[in-house]
Amino acid sequence: MDQSGNFKVLNLGEMAFIHLDIRCLYTLLICTAFGSTLPSNAEIKVNPPQNFEIVDPGYLGYLYLQWQPPVSLDDFKECTVEYELKYRNMDNEKWKTIITKNLHYKDGFDLNKGVEAKVHTLLPGQCTNGSEVQSSWAEATYWTSPQGNVETKIQDMDCIYYNWQDLLCSWKSGLGVHFDANYNLFYWYEGLDRALQCADYIKVNGKNVGCRFPYLESSDYKDFYICVNGSSESQPIRPSYFIFQLQNIVKPLPPDYLSLTMKNSEEMNLKWSMPRGPIPARCFIYEIEFTEDDTTWVTTTVENEIYITKISNESHRLCFLVRSKVNIYCSDDGIWSEWSDEQCWNGDIWKKALLFFLIPFVLVLLFVSLITCLVLYKQKDLLKTAFHTQKEAFSPQETHC
Repeated sequence: MDQSGNFKVLNLGEMAFIHLDIRCLYTLLICTAFGSTLPSNAEIKVNPPQNFEIVDPGYLGYLYLQWQPPVSLDDFKECTVEYELKYRNMDNEKWKTIITKNLHYKDGFDLNKGVEAKVHTLLPGQCTNGSEVQSSWAEATYWTSPQGNVETKIQDMDCIYYNWQDLLCSWKSGLGVHFDANYNLFYWYEGLDRALQCADYIKVNGKNVGCRFPYLESSDYKDFYICVNGSSESQPIRPSYFIFQLQNIVKPLPPDYLSLTMKNSEEMNLKWSMPRGPIPARCFIYEIEFTEDDTTWVTTTVENEIYITKISNESHRLCFLVRSKVNIYCSDDGIWSEWSDEQCWNGDIWKKALLFFLIPFVLVLLFVSLITCLVLYKQKDLLKTAFHTQKEAFSPQETHC
């Protein structure tokens, strides 16, 4: 239709051109629609953190992992940049993973082995139109300076926290060390300003073979780090590193004041006092060894009292003893105490007492009665003889005129 309102007949060329314009319009609309769903941040990149390093502050395995922000973050000033950190000892298969906004992280490591870690930058989706953007990894490793042969390390390290009060560690000398070698122990836990050396060594033939620790304030439920190194004029000594938590190596005292009471002909009540010391009652588990004649079995309980049914009413001897350990509510592990003294029940005591006291009493009574009868019998004969003699002496005499 032209400007005058009349229809205009188009030739084939004009119709083809109009058809082509419509196809281009459709193509443009489709590309725009699909293009809006494609990730618009395909070209957005971010750099990894700078100056990533593992720092040893001298805490015997407690290391600092630290880094600096990546370069060229000016385009993301309004974004909250995060970092994904992965780390492990080199013999571990699994990585520990941390997401943090900080530029550092601290954790404990076994310094007998190497440490490796890696970190990269994360840009959240709200800063990149919906998809998280990650940088490449920045990596770092750490090793203690190796010295001495492995054989020179101490052997059989054993640490026990007696009654949750007194920590004692002991060890044996390494293989092949020279006679002049001696060992020194250092320890640290969070709350100490620096690593401390043992102040009370246990010695054998002048050599340090253990350490008695002083009172350790606020040391529970924290990683406890120990290093035992050595010195020798003849050879270097390889240090040994250990990490544990004190509540997991507690060895309590054994229970005492055991009592065994017959409730009826079949059931017995076993009772004992809670071990002395600072360990709360809720932290104990008990193991009871019970013996009935020649049969023995073991059971556990969290109470300091238990009822046990006798196997036979004809039992002549029943005994039990108890030991204690810190339970799973207060520690991940623990060490059983020594066994308590044994408490026994030996049948019907009153019957034995009757047999033990009554029979000798009856025998003595019979003996005394017999002696008494004999004495009385003899006295009767003597009295009879004396009576006849006296009668003869005072009988009337005949008079002759």
